[in-house]
Amino acid sequence: MMWPRWFSGLFLKPAAWLPKRAALGLPSRCAICHSWPQAPICDACISRFAQPQHRCSTCALPIAQSVRQCGACLKSPPPLDLCLTATRYSWPWVDLIARYKFRQQAGWDGPLATLMQSTPWAEDTLEEADWVLPIPLSARRLSERGYNQSWLLARRLSPCKADAHLLLRIRDTPSQRTLPRAERLANLAGAFAVDPLRTSQLQGRRVVLVDDVMTSGASLHMAARVLRQAGAAHISALVLARTEAGDDA
Repeated sequence: MMWPRWFSGLFLKPAAWLPKRAALGLPSRCAICHSWPQAPICDACISRFAQPQHRCSTCALPIAQSVRQCGACLKSPPPLDLCLTATRYSWPWVDLIARYKFRQQAGWDGPLATLMQSTPWAEDTLEEADWVLPIPLSARRLSERGYNQSWLLARRLSPCKADAHLLLRIRDTPSQRTLPRAERLANLAGAFAVDPLRTSQLQGRRVVLVDDVMTSGASLHMAARVLRQAGAAHISALVLARTEAGDDA
């Protein structure tokens, strides 16, 4: 018997279409605890693995409840006015982000963006923004991957304010994964630019930068500096996951 192509696809690639099932209101299993029927990420797992944590307001690293900024940011203020993260870059988020980013499972943008939107202060930050901009990929990397994971998140977070063409990636760079922070910054010098025909749209505006993982902050900081030079008045970052000491990113 010949099965329709769509039918066989459901069973050959279950993980890839799991978030789409939830969007259609169909039952599915939580990708973390595998309970059924549940959303792609169930409330119990979000409560267990993505508990809000008091973090530095400008680099999103954990700090004591009694302070607003960490010592490093006080000593050397970053170019971001605010930095928010939904969770730490650790299990199970490492695995889910890998599925989303590297295994052609773009359907995870909805559940992961929902997690980001539930971050304390995220909704207010998005509401106050004039622009919500993804960290852009180079043309080569975009061609290899087929989509920019940060753009899909930005579009989910704020469909009316998200823009994929205002902040541009004008130079390809080697992978940042194994480089220390100073080399990451040097690696990214001249990598970003604002569309020269749209600079006026940033004058005095509030911008939210969106990315999936923040490690050293080099990409976000370089992008923020370019936006500041173009006239942006307030720049926030909203990321899905933030690496901490001992995390492998």
